[in-house]
Amino acid sequence: MKELWDLFWTFAKMGAVTFGGGMAMLPILQREVVDKRHWTTEEEMVDYYAIGQCTPGIIAVNTATFVGQKRRGVAGGIVATLGLVFPSLVIITILAGLITNFSHLAWVQDAFAGIQVCVCILIFNAVLKLFKSSVVDKRTAAIFVAVLVGSVMLSLSPVWFVLISAAAGIALKTLEGRAAR
Repeated sequence: MKELWDLFWTFAKMGAVTFGGGMAMLPILQREVVDKRHWTTEEEMVDYYAIGQCTPGIIAVNTATFVGQKRRGVAGGIVATLGLVFPSLVIITILAGLITNFSHLAWVQDAFAGIQVCVCILIFNAVLKLFKSSVVDKRTAAIFVAVLVGSVMLSLSPVWFVLISAAAGIALKTLEGRAAR
């Protein structure tokens, strides 16, 4: 029971202090779950991000579910997910009643503009960290370039990019193994 409470409380703290949605939570998840608590490895976290990106829902919520499930099974997945979304649910419920009354005020608009810039930097930092741990050789660099170009040129669902990248990773690793023989 203590570990379930620890999961809930850890993810609730992250959910309460992170603005900007799922992508903005990635550096905080990394720091808290990998670096501080050692609940997963960095490689597992990258896998959770990738799977969380191509499954329905918010990437941070999906990642919390994966981490919780790893720690304490189905109950851990549910508790971690509830912990992450509970603060947002409470805050959004309160703000929904207030925002319509104050959204026209200049200082409220300025505050949101400042928050948006901050969120961009948080997402950029998460991307850099993921890049450093994911693009580690010529094979992964080739996949990165292909997906980058494809995502700029095409309007495909991220699911397709993930599936194609998985197939490319398997194919390139197989070819690499044959060339080494």
